[in-house]
Amino acid sequence: MSFLSSLNISQSLLIICVEATKEKFKEITKEFKDVKLSTPETLKEIEKSSVVNAYISTEIENISSGILADILKLLNPEGKLYISNRSNDSSLEFNLKVSGFINITVENDYITASKPKFSVGSSVKLNLKKPTVWKLDDEEEEDLIDPDDLLDDDDLKKPDPSSLKVCGTTGKRKACKDCSCGLAEELAVEAQSGKVVDTKDAPKSSCGNCYLGDAFRCASCPYLGMPAFKPGEKIQLTTAQLKSDI
Repeated sequence: MSFLSSLNISQSLLIICVEATKEKFKEITKEFKDVKLSTPETLKEIEKSSVVNAYISTEIENISSGILADILKLLNPEGKLYISNRSNDSSLEFNLKVSGFINITVENDYITASKPKFSVGSSVKLNLKKPTVWKLDDEEEEDLIDPDDLLDDDDLKKPDPSSLKVCGTTGKRKACKDCSCGLAEELAVEAQSGKVVDTKDAPKSSCGNCYLGDAFRCASCPYLGMPAFKPGEKIQLTTAQLKSDI
């Protein structure tokens, strides 16, 4: 294990091996001040963030992402993991990345990986800049637009309340078959009173067929529900015309 010669003997070292080789590794690492020997099954018994360096021996054949995740918790921030190069295990490098290791290096004899500088659950205070506050100079006069100047005479006209009520089903000022909102009665009263609809100042047709009747009108036609008429004439709605044909 040539990598041992590059390690500081005062730094803690974790050896992951099988039970049968613990004595051998104990003898090899006797110069180190703090050595922990563990099997993959006993990793959870070691205190978290208590190891600077870790090594997985060749006896451990199946290095799963679960084992690597346990080792990552035991390492100090920026701690290193050493694994004997296993060219037959193509998933090892992937498992190291998935487990959270960084700076993965594959050399002839060993694979090395590092733990990030931070630990799980660590926190750092954010130095957020104070928000910029805009202040207007009271002495400087601002040319503000009077909102009333944006309105013309037509905007100030109040619409006829009777023209605003439409059927919730048809979306038009025409009562549906089972009208229960009172629109049918209101239209009947208007018809009996001889109310006249003046089309002279009504919106102009974009297609020119509005006067021909509903069969020729668009979905947004302002004359929907009205009988056919001649352009410019005043329309008299009768009670019979307000009733549904169905």
